Amino acid sequence: MNFFPSLSRLVTLACFLFMVENSFAHNGKVARAYPLGPISVDGNLSDWPARAEKYDMVEEQFADRIMNDSDLKGYFQVGYRMDNHSLYVAFTIFDEDFIQDTSSNVQWSNQDGLELYLDARHLPFGSGVASFMYSEKLRNINKSWYDAFAKNASWEIMEVAISTHETMRTIEWRINLGDQLEVGRSIGLDATIFDKDGDGSFSVTAWGKGGSKYLTAKNLGDILILHPSESLETISGKLIWDRPMNERLPLEVRLTSAKNPRLWVEVETDSNGVYKAMLLPGQYLVSLPEQYFNTDGKIFSTGLNKPININTSTGKIAWVPTIMVSGAEVEDLIPEKGIMHDPSANLEKEVDNFIQLYMKMCEIPGVSVALIKDGKMVYHKVFGVKNTLTGDKVDKGTLFEAASITKPVFAFAVQRLAERGIIDLDKPLYEYLPYPDIAYDERYKLITAKHVLTHRTGFPNWRSMNPDGKLNLKFTPGTGYGYSGEGFEYLKKVVERITGKNVEQVLQQEVIELMGLHHTFFSRNDSLAKVVSAGHYQMLPTGGDLPESPGMAYSMHTEAGIFTRFMLYLLEQKGLTGESYARMFSKHSEYNFEPGDERPQTPTYMGMSLEIRETPFGKSFGHGGNNGDFKCVFEVYKDLKMGYVIFTNSDAADPLLRAMRMFLVEGKINN
Repeated sequence: MNFFPSLSRLVTLACFLFMVENSFAHNGKVARAYPLGPISVDGNLSDWPARAEKYDMVEEQFADRIMNDSDLKGYFQVGYRMDNHSLYVAFTIFDEDFIQDTSSNVQWSNQDGLELYLDARHLPFGSGVASFMYSEKLRNINKSWYDAFAKNASWEIMEVAISTHETMRTIEWRINLGDQLEVGRSIGLDATIFDKDGDGSFSVTAWGKGGSKYLTAKNLGDILILHPSESLETISGKLIWDRPMNERLPLEVRLTSAKNPRLWVEVETDSNGVYKAMLLPGQYLVSLPEQYFNTDGKIFSTGLNKPININTSTGKIAWVPTIMVSGAEVEDLIPEKGIMHDPSANLEKEVDNFIQLYMKMCEIPGVSVALIKDGKMVYHKVFGVKNTLTGDKVDKGTLFEAASITKPVFAFAVQRLAERGIIDLDKPLYEYLPYPDIAYDERYKLITAKHVLTHRTGFPNWRSMNPDGKLNLKFTPGTGYGYSGEGFEYLKKVVERITGKNVEQVLQQEVIELMGLHHTFFSRNDSLAKVVSAGHYQMLPTGGDLPESPGMAYSMHTEAGIFTRFMLYLLEQKGLTGESYARMFSKHSEYNFEPGDERPQTPTYMGMSLEIRETPFGKSFGHGGNNGDFKCVFEVYKDLKMGYVIFTNSDAADPLLRAMRMFLVEGKINN
């Protein structure tokens, strides 16, 4: 497993592949809701009007196997009633193999079901989602803490019924939207169907494209709340390149009512750049949701600096003037050779510009970055905000989740204990502390501290990734490689047992005080709560809770300038014997690659809780981190005596992390 994002492709591919899949926009699907007569929410749709439009749910999110329409097919209808402030949604699903989980521990992935996603406020810059996962035995809800509607959503605003007849199932919903239900506006909505089949396959289809709909309203579709007597007018237009091009044009166009900003939708463009929408009469502002977009691995700026005004007129199509999109690619800032080799007087400015451009292109709220060269830190800057809702700025005291970068810090402490004979890296851990969670499998008695630190325990990364949520062994310990946070949690318990100390005390003595990593924390405390950044998913804060207890696989909080002390300590090979450092930087595990996986261009393998690369510039060591809403990476080039570390508070930072290596050290030539 490569702890860094894949680096072999050029930087121009990176963040915009993410943006295509996770556009900062609703996903181009639009449905219309008209008023309904009396409706009984009973799963029987005979009281729905025959004119209610049907919207197919055919966008594959994940599919083990969908053979044909009889295997899985679905559509929904939508309407509203103002007398009870409710939106009604009726789903019809055809499936020849309906399966329900009837166990005491119902799992959503073990059965057929449906999840409905609601963005009632429908704010153009992003608002919160309340998602409701439903089956005969399951009632789950996820909701955005920062959104005034979503945070208070509950099953009390829902009325839902299910009915099954042979191969057809209907699920009928009533959703009380309160004052969010207004005629003449739009709201956000989407849904996914979960299909479990008897052969063990599991598939998910949705109305619109885009994943993680429960987290972000920007991957939902738009619902127009319409009065029955109002006619709809057609707005149509086209995007074209300003020069001959083979690449795909932007995927969505936004249309916003000039009179009522709460009425806005985003519509899909076809392969020729043509789009069309049916909307209420009036004046609209036509714009593109993103300033930058990616197509076929190339980055472009839309070039549309201000919206286009268009008026509809009864009975005629309102044609929007053609939008000309520039075919000139955004400047590629990757040099032929990394800028740190021969730093100029403009190093600071060049790095600043590079970070700021990537933050803008990839929508990254906040960054902390530092560079080391010749035994000292030569650059340390912070950028952006630590919370996009409050606008609080990142400063040099702001702490970020270091995610899996926690692992090499803990590993260093364990190796110091081993040098003093407090722990034997080759002794089975069960001899220090039996582990009841895996005691049913005798093979676990083979696991050693070295297996943990080199990811050879046989444990999964996390037990929660298993369908049954059970901790198990994927292979006999010591016989293979499998990246595992679970192993670090077991080793943490062992360290606490044999030292008689909380692991944070151990870290304080063996790492923090030794290296001067002050202002670094591993669990909740008052100091951390005051300075920590929020994590972000698609530029919206996640509001994650601080860890109540230290997790040695993921919970360290620090920032770039402080962390350079750890990097320099390892570079100068202090605090451990030469033998320990030789073991740390040697090959312990080859990574596993599945067919089709992109493989690194230079020899890359697992050392002692460090990724080791044999680059054209000599060996490097480092590690990456990914807690979802925080991403980070550090890397040190031993022979060059230089390196970098970058922490971000964003899910979208992979492209920046990829690009740093090339920009600073390796350049285009070697990637």
